[in-house]
Amino acid sequence: MTDRRAAVAAMLDARSIAVVGASPRAGSFGERMVLEAARGSARVHLVNPKYGHIGDRRCVPSLSDLDEAVDLVLLGVPDSALRQQLRAAAEAGARSAVLFGSAHGIRDDVRMLAVDAGMALCGAGCMGFVNVAKGVRALGYLEPDTLPEGTVSLVTHSGSAFSTLLRANRGFGFRLAVSSGQELVTDTADYLDYALDDPGTRIIALLMETPRSLPRLRQALLRAAAQDVPVVILTVGGSPGGRAMVAAHSGALAGEGAAWQAFCASTGAVHVRDMAEFTDTLELFAAERRSRGGAIATVHDSGAERALTVDIAHEMGVRFAELSPDTITTLGSRLDDGLVATNPLDVWGTGADTRTLFGACLRAMSDDPAVAVTALAVDLVAEFDGDTAYADAVVDVAKDTDAPLAVLASVPSAIDRAVAARLRDNAIPVLEGVRSGLAAMAHLACWPLPLDCPDPVEPRPTSATGFDLLAHYGIAVVPTRAAHSADEAVAAAHAIGYPVVLKTAAALHKSDVGGVVLGIGDDTAVRRAYDGMAALGGDVTVSAMASSGIEVSVGFVRDDAFGPLVVVAAGGTLVELLDDRAIAYPPLSRMRATELVDSLRIRPLLDGWRGGPRADVDALIDVVVAFGRMAVELADVYDAVEANPVIVAPRGAVAVDVLAVPTVDQKIT
Repeated sequence: MTDRRAAVAAMLDARSIAVVGASPRAGSFGERMVLEAARGSARVHLVNPKYGHIGDRRCVPSLSDLDEAVDLVLLGVPDSALRQQLRAAAEAGARSAVLFGSAHGIRDDVRMLAVDAGMALCGAGCMGFVNVAKGVRALGYLEPDTLPEGTVSLVTHSGSAFSTLLRANRGFGFRLAVSSGQELVTDTADYLDYALDDPGTRIIALLMETPRSLPRLRQALLRAAAQDVPVVILTVGGSPGGRAMVAAHSGALAGEGAAWQAFCASTGAVHVRDMAEFTDTLELFAAERRSRGGAIATVHDSGAERALTVDIAHEMGVRFAELSPDTITTLGSRLDDGLVATNPLDVWGTGADTRTLFGACLRAMSDDPAVAVTALAVDLVAEFDGDTAYADAVVDVAKDTDAPLAVLASVPSAIDRAVAARLRDNAIPVLEGVRSGLAAMAHLACWPLPLDCPDPVEPRPTSATGFDLLAHYGIAVVPTRAAHSADEAVAAAHAIGYPVVLKTAAALHKSDVGGVVLGIGDDTAVRRAYDGMAALGGDVTVSAMASSGIEVSVGFVRDDAFGPLVVVAAGGTLVELLDDRAIAYPPLSRMRATELVDSLRIRPLLDGWRGGPRADVDALIDVVVAFGRMAVELADVYDAVEANPVIVAPRGAVAVDVLAVPTVDQKIT
């Protein structure tokens, strides 16, 4: 075990805790720290020079007065005293500390103190942590005395979300819950390594505001995938660098959250959008009924709500499974006249023997080989006649199958909590919203996600620029020459061969300013086009006319936190208007590159939309893979490189324009 991992383990498994700033004053922060620490299993020492005893516990003036070197120090002191007390903790041999304060203005000093001492730090600006499995409570705020124990290890940058999730009253419990705050020393990757060393962790839940230590985090997430431990990640705020990537078309397309999505996809993590989807997904995965692959199925007691579910699923891109003929026959034999055996299924009829009817339909759905996860979609309201048929039906089916099952409700406030508790006691998830529940079902249906693991690429800078740079990576480009006068433009056209294209070199969006003239057929037309661009400057390029085809933008942008990201988008002048793009974390295998292209809304154009010729998709995939390699090799040289458009013709794909943005102060020779 490395020193870093040993320090983290000493903190989270602490057998001895010192509470600095302990207080007997009711409601004070110092009192809360003492109460919480005392609820745990660790030996608790109190430190405060104002008191000799607090309750029946001895209180010493300083950490140097302790009779043992403790595993963990809780620093409930103001920022003005933080450096002094952290130094005292290090000198007393403490292996770790929790920093509840913000450490405003002193974070670098605090970090260096802890690093030099080899200490793990939770915080600053955090709520602390609870190791439910080991009974360690290191908190400055009161949480439930008995926390739900289960298989989830949680790390959250948000303190309020920490408390919310601990009190969620959902169908999952915790092995470990950490409010990690600013992560000055110990970060999410460290907590993940600890959790993955614990065989009792079966799910990891992350709520992240800021990406930190991404190479180590990526390795931890890949380790989780290798151990078949699902990781559910809710990210807040998107990529900070994404908003600044406006130098190139592809950069403008990256957008908030795109980097996180690409990062999660590259590691097999499940990326969710809000707290409702987060908790529904955790509850569904916590049932530990794993999908065999396929799509979802739902059974309804309302035609209108079934239609609403279909509408929302269509909007979200969630697929319903196509049922087998045998399943359709089985369902049809159970339904009242006028009802159709289909997925999603409306079972409402006379109401006779609801338990048997709904149970049989759920069983038939869950047995179908195309169905990955099945839900009974009912509102689960309190029944004033005491009817429990819906819950009975799901419990009956759950006893006879290992297939994933859930109840999907529409309005959380209308759910009968007693019935929901009964279902959860039987390991049946209750998903508390149609949109969030459908998303959770879709996540389970496609988990584990296929990992994209191409051969590693090492940085290998090149001195090539522009079209030569693309050609260096095997990307076909149109023959192009630079010109600085009308005579040079004519000479370039002769060398390339008519017809040609003349473009200004002085504008990014060339067509917007009249800086592109296509199909020039003779010397006179070259001179006329050159003169027409005179107001834009005298530098132009002359290129061969490319064959007609579908225009696609392919490039990479460098994010300050995530590093290079490959962007594939609808190309040409419609690139921003269509907002049709896909983002990936490089390098890329052909499988991942194909997924990017297939995800574009313009994908049908490549197959020959309305009688058009089929484009050479394989050639486009080659370009995307090449940009994935370029992104890794040149991430320190360029902030962005974009080929827009790449014209994908029936045979081949050729780049007809290129934009390269060097990094600040980067010298390209």
